[in-house]
Amino acid sequence: MTGEVCSLQHEMTAPEKGAYTGKRCVIVGGAPIGDYDRVRAFLSGNDYYIYCDCGLVHEKELGRQPDLIVGDFDSFERPERDIETIVLPREKDDTDTVYAAKEAVRRGFEDFLLIGMTGGRFDHSFANTGLLLMLDGLHKTALLVDDHSEMEIVSESPCEVNDSFPFFSLLAVDGPAEGVTVTGARYGIEDYRLSADMACLGVSNEVLKGETARIRVTGGRLLLVRVYRG
Repeated sequence: MTGEVCSLQHEMTAPEKGAYTGKRCVIVGGAPIGDYDRVRAFLSGNDYYIYCDCGLVHEKELGRQPDLIVGDFDSFERPERDIETIVLPREKDDTDTVYAAKEAVRRGFEDFLLIGMTGGRFDHSFANTGLLLMLDGLHKTALLVDDHSEMEIVSESPCEVNDSFPFFSLLAVDGPAEGVTVTGARYGIEDYRLSADMACLGVSNEVLKGETARIRVTGGRLLLVRVYRG
């Protein structure tokens, strides 16, 4: 089934009546993936997969067929397949990945995994981290995974980093974060105000051996980046 989309904006509406919300939604973008084994370890056969435009280049290596394809197909030939496809105009307010996330929210998904989102063009990578902020603002859970790290938003609920990660960073990407407290790490802080102009203060903290670092904020939001070894 193919849905032709004419509107340049995608309104955030309530989930469709009877929408199934038990599955996690995996959104696949077109940024480079070098370590497919690492990414595949996050995937489940019960996930719902949305491939965005040239994200289809990853389908074979990921070994997961799309449930939905979204794109304007300016960077990948539009597939002629018996899979639901939403064709977007090339001139629009939402990128293909943002549209895909909004469509998934409309269909009732609460939990998201974002892959193929970072590692190519910086502007695309930076914009795609904004998906984490958008989904957090809608009270959804979301994790972005690339070859080097896992990323999520610290806001209303505290987050943790175990000592399998050699480093983690906390970045103010949505204005200053207030009341930042970090425990179980080499550089612990309490009730700190972290802003983007002092981003260096949140980079490359270390989890103490045998400990779990815990991060919370009392106001604002932070981007938590858990960095892999190697």
